Amino acid sequence: MGRILVVEDEELIRETISLALAEEGFEVVTAEDGRLALDLMHQLGEDAPADYRTVKAPLGGASKGEPRGFDVVILDLMLPFVNGLDLCRIIRREGNNVPILMLSAKGSETDRVVGLEVGADDYLTKPFGMRELVARCRALLRRHYQFELEPEQPLLKFQDITLFPQECRVLVRGEEVNFSPKEFKILELFMSYPRRVWSREQLLERVWGPDFIGDSKTVDVHIRWLREKLEVDPSNPEYLVTVRGFGYRFG
Repeated sequence: MGRILVVEDEELIRETISLALAEEGFEVVTAEDGRLALDLMHQLGEDAPADYRTVKAPLGGASKGEPRGFDVVILDLMLPFVNGLDLCRIIRREGNNVPILMLSAKGSETDRVVGLEVGADDYLTKPFGMRELVARCRALLRRHYQFELEPEQPLLKFQDITLFPQECRVLVRGEEVNFSPKEFKILELFMSYPRRVWSREQLLERVWGPDFIGDSKTVDVHIRWLREKLEVDPSNPEYLVTVRGFGYRFG
């Protein structure tokens, strides 16, 4: 089913989440603070810290000695030593694209947007039901490991942007720029259909998949990131244009 890292400082919540996921067949590793979570992500298998502990899935799964990473990270916002936002930033800065489900008692729109901006894939407000948490983990796994077979294209080019679909590589004004998997997929979709207007709902379905149950504002967050990497002046975009009342257009 997958290995999940649960980072939560409240013991009761941590144990409840762990048991609920283990009962569904997941292997669960727990950490009570951000520093230990980062150590676990850096030192898996036989090199794991002494206080590494795992809840083994009833149906089996990888043993502690297997040096493989995590398939999902459930990350609380308020943590000792390294808080959830900073930990999320570090994970993404290191190039780790593991799906992250952020947990928080703060449920305002601003808090959700901040969580998504630093790299979280989904956001769940406390209190929440265990069935919803398990469903969101499954949805994250499906989206992360879903590979759609698209017709082979040697490259996509629009003005001074060149995208190589088979190499997951993009040149912007002659220089290679790094994109996250979601950013790359959005850009590939836009460049495949230049000047077509896409609504938020259409982009969510094509890029995140029909099972996505998060906020549609995640599209706006990713468009903002794309503009920062593509545009000479992100505040006056020439490539990714907002079509008010409809959505976004490339070109």
